[in-house]
Amino acid sequence: MSVSPLIIAIDGPAASGKSTVAKRVAAALGIVFVNSGAMYRAFTWWVLQNGIDPHDLPAVLELLARTEFRCGEEDGVGTIAVGGVPMTRDELASTAVNAAVSPIAAIPEVRERLVAEQRCYGSARGVAMEGRDIGSVVFPETPYKFYIDASPEVREARRRAEGIDDSIAKRDRIDSSRKVSPLVVSGDALVVDSSHLTAEEVVAAVLAAIRERMGE
Repeated sequence: MSVSPLIIAIDGPAASGKSTVAKRVAAALGIVFVNSGAMYRAFTWWVLQNGIDPHDLPAVLELLARTEFRCGEEDGVGTIAVGGVPMTRDELASTAVNAAVSPIAAIPEVRERLVAEQRCYGSARGVAMEGRDIGSVVFPETPYKFYIDASPEVREARRRAEGIDDSIAKRDRIDSSRKVSPLVVSGDALVVDSSHLTAEEVVAAVLAAIRERMGE
């Protein structure tokens, strides 16, 4: 009898610490860490590279229809290539991408395409996938759902420490109010406020909950 891959869904707002937590949880469990936001950032980068205004919906959708995404893995971390171009962290975190990713990610057709890519990736291997709608939309059936939160002030400070020029308040409004796959807390997710916790403490809480649900 085949065993379904272990899928850990970790959601939360920007700069809540969910990426760090998901990466460490994946390493502890021997599964792949996947940053779903990297897929939206990769396509946003591709839109800008092609000289398309992110608000020009017909042009964005035309590009989406002819764009190939390729998901891979390197040292336990998911990788993404768009249009045959492997993405780097600097490209994905550029100021231009930061400014355009929320409106791109709010387009229903973009979300539909990338959610399908994420499901294919997760069904093929065990993953700890983080994002905005992993537990609510991408993998609603997984019993391992977590929502990592932090105060807006703490998240703003974390962004500045990373050297990223980003408006947390604006991102929160867009991500929470979009019509398709808004940022929400799944009813069966364990909420962890990381505002005054170390990454190690948050990871320990998540791992303890996973092992409890596994019956270990």
